[in-house]
Amino acid sequence: MTALPPFHLAFPVHDLEAARAFYGGLLGCPEGRSAPEWIDFDFFGHQIVAHLDPAMRPRPHHNPVDGHDVPVPHFGAVLPMAEWEKMAARLQAAESVAFVIEPTIRFRGEAGEQATMFFLDPSGNALEIKAMRDPANLFRK
Repeated sequence: MTALPPFHLAFPVHDLEAARAFYGGLLGCPEGRSAPEWIDFDFFGHQIVAHLDPAMRPRPHHNPVDGHDVPVPHFGAVLPMAEWEKMAARLQAAESVAFVIEPTIRFRGEAGEQATMFFLDPSGNALEIKAMRDPANLFRK
């Protein structure tokens, strides 16, 4: 797989200190620049920006995927399997994590077999962290 340029994602949060504790503390994403209304994080090599919106409310919607109700919208990262396993253990040990879909393997035995988990940040934004059994199959049909 070739190196990809980092993506940038800006998203609303209702509480910047809760976002700082979640993304910086729990997920271990280094903090970049910040201002009273936003915080940059290094999200596994990509730039995400939590923007303060005190009135922010999640939009609950789900689509069926391999027997689970996947929250839409969501964002996340594809990690190497060993990193995914460490992240899953850390999040399962954290009593503050609200899993939408517990760590699991989906598309078992198919080209797209992957470890995945979905959880919510303190503002209700849905995240997916996944790892491919075979990373070369990320876009394989």
